[in-house]
Amino acid sequence: MLKSLFHQSRAALRVLLVFTVLLGVVYPLGVWAVSRLPGLEHRAEGSLIERNGTAVGSSLIGIDPVFDGPPTRDPWFHTRPSASAEGPLDPGDPSASGGSNKSAFDDRQVELVRQRRQLVAERENVPPSAVPADAVTASASGVDPGISEAYAELQTARVARNTGLSGQRVRDLVAEHTSTHGIGVPSVNVLELNLAVRSTLVP
Repeated sequence: MLKSLFHQSRAALRVLLVFTVLLGVVYPLGVWAVSRLPGLEHRAEGSLIERNGTAVGSSLIGIDPVFDGPPTRDPWFHTRPSASAEGPLDPGDPSASGGSNKSAFDDRQVELVRQRRQLVAERENVPPSAVPADAVTASASGVDPGISEAYAELQTARVARNTGLSGQRVRDLVAEHTSTHGIGVPSVNVLELNLAVRSTLVP
């Protein structure tokens, strides 16, 4: 009985040691080694965007830029709303990424969308009917890095007016930062676009 128990314990210990080495050492090192391959290292490090040697954000995470002045004087492009934000159009908290899980028939959700549409319309000086859907609805993650071409176009006039750039120059910057990323739907990366606007203003 004791001999059998000893053999079983020894076998279990060997299995534990083998899988500890395989899954606790070899596998993590293998994943790390693959992430160092050319073309993968940038993504493995979070797809960080740097300016002057300092990380200013990630191309995969959309954080709405904060502007303290009057909304109509705001010079930046904005991301989609976030369910983690306190106010209808406040910046979200990327550490609390997630959707609201409210249906389109939820009274509070309907009212929130109405508030967002009104605020965006006032900010962009357009009728509420001109505001696209992604400007008033939060994504499942709440930190989408991109917006639709329609939402970018809606913001172009304000950005041009408040930065002194021509409308055509701003539209060109939007086009330069629009891609499909393999999903077939054009998307404008807001962080990269705002950085391009800033670099155009400050040589």
